Amino acid sequence: LLLTSLLSSGVSLEFRYHNTVEVERYLRDVNNTFDLTHLHSIGKSVEGRDLWVLILGKNPAEHRMGIPEFKYVGNMHGNEVVGRVLLLQLIDHLTRGYLSDPLVTHLLNSTRVHILVSMNPDGFESSSRDCMYSQGRFNKNGIDLNRNFPDAFSKKESGMREMEVRAIMDWLKTESFVLSANLHGGAVVASYPYDNSNGGSELQSGSSVAPDNDVLIQLAKTYSYTHSQMHKGDHCYDSKDFKEGITNGYYWYPLPGGMQDYNYVWGQCLEITLELSCCKYPPESDLPGLWDANRAALLAYMQQVHLGVKGQVLDAEGNPLQNALVEVEGRQNLCPFRTDRHGEYYRLLLPGNYTFRVTFPGHQVLTETLTVPYGPDSFSALVHNFQLQRSAAATPGPSRPTQSCTPPQVWRPLGGHSPSLGPSGVTILLVLLVLRDTMLL
Repeated sequence: LLLTSLLSSGVSLEFRYHNTVEVERYLRDVNNTFDLTHLHSIGKSVEGRDLWVLILGKNPAEHRMGIPEFKYVGNMHGNEVVGRVLLLQLIDHLTRGYLSDPLVTHLLNSTRVHILVSMNPDGFESSSRDCMYSQGRFNKNGIDLNRNFPDAFSKKESGMREMEVRAIMDWLKTESFVLSANLHGGAVVASYPYDNSNGGSELQSGSSVAPDNDVLIQLAKTYSYTHSQMHKGDHCYDSKDFKEGITNGYYWYPLPGGMQDYNYVWGQCLEITLELSCCKYPPESDLPGLWDANRAALLAYMQQVHLGVKGQVLDAEGNPLQNALVEVEGRQNLCPFRTDRHGEYYRLLLPGNYTFRVTFPGHQVLTETLTVPYGPDSFSALVHNFQLQRSAAATPGPSRPTQSCTPPQVWRPLGGHSPSLGPSGVTILLVLLVLRDTMLL
């Protein structure tokens, strides 16, 4: 069956591995069929394949106030293919279930869902169907994309970002994502930040502990315990057992340049990594069972985007303030959470009492304590706006240094991995290096 026939015939999406051309055709057909979807490309792979993102929601084409942005990213490693299949099945489930399935309807009415089926289509196309030892993990340039992001804990920065990584980094600048997960294979566990450490205060008992550790553990357990098997521990033949089916990323193994740490530190988006199958490339006969094992967990995890508090920071006249700091006492994030261009903030928090400190230049510091209920059951976090008053005296800057909150500048070639510099380009580069070394730049 052609994918184009599946939508009109009412037949469910086939459980098989669809190539890049078939995936694009399917996404276009879904977008043309369902008003609750919007399709766009966030960039291209090294070989020129589009990185297609399908957005689903009541108003998919644009952000609406108070509606959190959620994303799933699949197939970051090209030969880890289960996530790619599950995200296609999830799209099928969400589009067919809207207005008929209450859970799906509530989710899409209250959330804007972004799905990137494949972050590494070049790697997928080069993969062979071997359980664990298939080629195709890396992108076309032989780079592991999950080691290529800027790392807040590493001083060894190459400055060279792959096209697929740059696409993700640019994507995070266009949307205020609140919650995310990236889907992998080769184990069965939910891994949460941090993935890396520099031996500072975050390193505790072998784990690299983030300020929002309690929330991250809750997110990982939500997936693990809703999954049919994950919470029982990983029994893959070549992997350790994981208590409750979760692990701190660093405790499992240190990983520099990972995507989930980048999302959390620089994107204000809490992200976990989902390892969903013992085989990276399981036989197609396993796919229906894998979908059954993960379906409820994928939905339950999406619902967690409604934890905590959301709202706007406003000035005395009720105008939204962009880049206001919204900090929670006891949670000193490496990069303080700030309001977006709409003056909006989202803080994922477990139920309890929290003291917020809100600051903006030229305004009085506002401190408020809020009682936060459990929001996912009602598909909405607590809504609370902070209104600031202008200060008569000069207002000091942010409460603590934030210079680490700008990701390292990177060389951005127009083409592939290795830019070619002509004689003039080499001259300019040498001059810049001399200026840098003489402290003039």
